[in-house]
Amino acid sequence: MTLEQASAPASAAVKRRPRFTQHMNELSLFAAIVVLYAVFGTMAGGFLSFNNQINILRDAATIGIAAWAATLIIIAGEIDVSVGPMVAFISVALAYLLQWHVPTPLAFVLAIAIGAVLGSIAGVLRAYFDIPSFVATLGLWSALRGIALFVTDALPVSIGRNDMVDALDRSVAGVPPAAIIMLVLFVIFAFISRKTAFGRSIFAIGGNPHAAFLSGINVRRIRVAIFAIAGAMAAITGILLVSRLGSGNATAANGLEFDVIAAVVVGGTSLSGGRGSMLGTLLGVLVITLIGNGLVLLGINPFFQQVVRGVIIVAAVLANIQAIKRSRVA
Repeated sequence: MTLEQASAPASAAVKRRPRFTQHMNELSLFAAIVVLYAVFGTMAGGFLSFNNQINILRDAATIGIAAWAATLIIIAGEIDVSVGPMVAFISVALAYLLQWHVPTPLAFVLAIAIGAVLGSIAGVLRAYFDIPSFVATLGLWSALRGIALFVTDALPVSIGRNDMVDALDRSVAGVPPAAIIMLVLFVIFAFISRKTAFGRSIFAIGGNPHAAFLSGINVRRIRVAIFAIAGAMAAITGILLVSRLGSGNATAANGLEFDVIAAVVVGGTSLSGGRGSMLGTLLGVLVITLIGNGLVLLGINPFFQQVVRGVIIVAAVLANIQAIKRSRVA
């Protein structure tokens, strides 16, 4: 059995569905974004200001860059809850590298490499030892947060003056570099997920790992690769965080993993694997970012904002389950 043969029935089913139905999730998310702009633009003072839109783009980049890799992981039927501590740990590691006078470009490369290696640890535990990805990444979550707090005593690690790092937070034609990087990576990940054998393999693994293995896909290698990619994306987010804060911080990015997962699930990616899109995740990132920004401007209690995020995640999962049931009936 080949990959093309294994995916043929699903492809045929997709082709039989009306194009409008295929993109119903993206259309509903776009409508939700319009509604959020209308509501917050009316009720929250300063929401539509230029400076706030720049802040929205920066916040979206913080979630989005990690969300592209998380989309691949969830499509593959896995989960990664280590994103927040990974970002914080990399920010601390980068700050120390810069303090030790490592050339900035090399420090960036080393930070991304460290992230990829740390991410691959979770991938190896899942692929070769059959440890559930939730458990593997939860262990990584605890270890990275603990190490970062221990070596810094929970204090920021200043990097001093650094022109290259500062440039990453200096707007280009009014657009934050973080947002540009996010969109460039979005295009790359969208291409990989839909136009490459690697991307099709991820969908196949999420749909049926055993069938994917029988069709010749190296399931173990793919699993390690997607977690290594997630680590590298978290490292890029950590680099941008250092440029924004001017320091490495072990307490930064607290709860980021929940925003990332929420954005991916709201974007229509199935937690059971095998279904999802980068465009849906992009819209999900915007929805989560807008809600967070709007609630802050409305002066809503931060603890209640967590309640809102929880409700969004549960509602999105319920919508996913209903969509899967409808697709099976169809």
